[in-house]
Amino acid sequence: MISQALIIQDNKVLMVKQYVQRGDIVWNFPGGGIEENETPEQACIRETKEETGFDIKIEGHLCTNNNKHTFRAQIIGGEMYLDNTKEYNSDLVDIAWIELSDDFTFDSYTKPIIELHNKVMDNKIIL
Repeated sequence: MISQALIIQDNKVLMVKQYVQRGDIVWNFPGGGIEENETPEQACIRETKEETGFDIKIEGHLCTNNNKHTFRAQIIGGEMYLDNTKEYNSDLVDIAWIELSDDFTFDSYTKPIIELHNKVMDNKIIL
């Protein structure tokens, strides 16, 4: 199981550029595997810190699909920093704030999450 954070500020979303199992380099939301005795929320917080340097607070559960939990989150501390000297970050290439209007960056995995978030926020649904 995977846990990831959707962090949106000033019409930008925080993303990490990484190698994926299929061999491509793609932009993803920060996140990763849930460790033994760890909740999805705890994994989301830990993975986001490891991958981006940011401390986050979970605001709500957005969805679970394809064995992946997605949480809405906000930054509460830390600084953006990529430490790919750590083994757990060896697949990371970059971190960036991506404009929500940048359709080129989003793919068939990330675009539906952004669309779901927008729909939820437009309808003022709290998850």
